[in-house]
Amino acid sequence: MSKRQPEGELQAAPRSAAPGAADVTLAGKVVVITGGSSGIGRAIALACADAGADVALTYRANRRGADETAEDVRSHGRRAESLLADVTDARDLEALVGGVRGAFGRVDVWVNNAGADILTGERGGRRDVQSWVEKLDRLLAVDLRGTVLASWKAVELMRTQPPGGVILNMSWDHVLTGMKGGYGEVFCAAKGGVYSFSRALAQSVAPHIRVNVLGPGWIETAYGSTLEATVKERITRSIPLGRWGVPEDIAHAAVYLASDAASYITGQMLLINGGGVV
Repeated sequence: MSKRQPEGELQAAPRSAAPGAADVTLAGKVVVITGGSSGIGRAIALACADAGADVALTYRANRRGADETAEDVRSHGRRAESLLADVTDARDLEALVGGVRGAFGRVDVWVNNAGADILTGERGGRRDVQSWVEKLDRLLAVDLRGTVLASWKAVELMRTQPPGGVILNMSWDHVLTGMKGGYGEVFCAAKGGVYSFSRALAQSVAPHIRVNVLGPGWIETAYGSTLEATVKERITRSIPLGRWGVPEDIAHAAVYLASDAASYITGQMLLINGGGVV
């Protein structure tokens, strides 16, 4: 017996014809990826294209990277659009929805990948009290508030579509355990909020829309390249699988959760971390 009854008049998304019939494919689907210019966002865009999806990806400052990613998606034989959007600005998100509707007509999967970089560059090098406040404010604005606002926009759009849709949000594996230090504190504050919000949203929008969370661990992005070799090696030794992840590891998990093969999964976080947090 079901533990809860769905509210309103939402209808369940269609199921596969038979158990095991769903393949890990995104053929015929439209995927939106915020922060798709580089790193994990770029890898997700290319993996979705490989799986058969058309892709809309957003950028805030790195237009060149976004355009290059879009061109790479097109080289896979899929349609692609790169769109300017600051996820902290509700007006930009409204324009993004209009742009995606105009280009593709609908959205089947929405991936909230955009995040603030507080680890590299000038902001990453400062450790004074004021800098921690600035880092926290930026993370809360982009990673948490931006994810919430974009998720609400995705829900608003997907509720008008009979098949519903899928929302994937980006958290962090250490929100489950915590991590010592200033960076651990501010990331747990923001990414922990993403995790909790996503679980609540999943219950609010089921069964029409599925909401899940990606929980990366130590991934080879720009931050990893700035670490001292001894620090990086110490981290590597702490990972049971003996290596850092790569953006493609996250992308493969995203494709699975976005696909109909994961049609009975919602409100969950998939850890992609080599066993670093279990």
